[in-house]
Amino acid sequence: MNNRICEILGIEKPIIQGPMSWLTNAEFVAAVSNAGGLGFLAATAGQVDRTPNRSPELTAERLRTEIQKTKTLTEKPFGTVIIGGSDLNYMWRMIETVIEEKVPVVLVNGLPGLPYEKIFKPLKDNNIKIVYRPLTPTIKDAKAAEALGIDIYVATGFDEGGTVPERVIGTFSIVPMIADAINIPVMAAGGIGDVRGVRAAFALGAEGVFAGSVFIPTKENPAAENVKQMIVDATAEDLLMFRTLPAYYRSLPTKLANKLVEMDNQGASREETSKFLFDGMRIGMLEGNTDDGYISVGTGITPIKEIITVKEVVDNLMQDFN
Repeated sequence: MNNRICEILGIEKPIIQGPMSWLTNAEFVAAVSNAGGLGFLAATAGQVDRTPNRSPELTAERLRTEIQKTKTLTEKPFGTVIIGGSDLNYMWRMIETVIEEKVPVVLVNGLPGLPYEKIFKPLKDNNIKIVYRPLTPTIKDAKAAEALGIDIYVATGFDEGGTVPERVIGTFSIVPMIADAINIPVMAAGGIGDVRGVRAAFALGAEGVFAGSVFIPTKENPAAENVKQMIVDATAEDLLMFRTLPAYYRSLPTKLANKLVEMDNQGASREETSKFLFDGMRIGMLEGNTDDGYISVGTGITPIKEIITVKEVVDNLMQDFN
């Protein structure tokens, strides 16, 4: 099958593993790439504790270490995420690092107000492929990103885990809307838990899938074992949702997740609930502490029935490409 995403990224199967914050490291990402997909290192890849004072320099150097380690584990392409926010020093330091380390692909998470032309130029000048994933995909945003020369656009539906889009538009609706609006390849993200979701995404106009939750209960993923088992035992009906910055988050039931839902119901601001997010994911999903942490996954968890290898996940999702 001719596939533009495989050609652009130099991979065998059109699947990208989402850079799930604390839940990526060199071993896990290399396993995805070795299985034929594209693994992505998060900014906190390989870390088990919060970065002291979260300095841009220390964050970038920790990421550099994980990039170099990944290179020893796979000869296939992999990528790193470029994070933005109010302090753009983080983004510039990461851009410098990926250029110096010759990382072939980056994921740029789109946020309002970022200077995209300045961000994309050094990446394009160094032949780095750009996968662009906005917080909330829109037709206007997709056309603007295409005009700036991105390579692949990720259309994320409300079904996803992690930072849920601001607009309540499901993956089945957002994918064809974006695919019909632009000429570059579109990847579907949100709620994809088995090959049926992949086939549906392709039928709707996507040329690849961007998956996160399905990769957590794998043998190579650094998530705590009790968390992996909770995902296997759960369905989408078990998920809780609460308002936070920038929009919403989901979690399987934990003591902290129930507290955040209660805070939301009692009128707490998004700023108040967001104070628990950064460390809450590390504590819950990496350490397995379900009292003080939360477990963020998407609605596609229902078909996940056992803890398997990354290769088995890729092979199952990409049956039509095997």
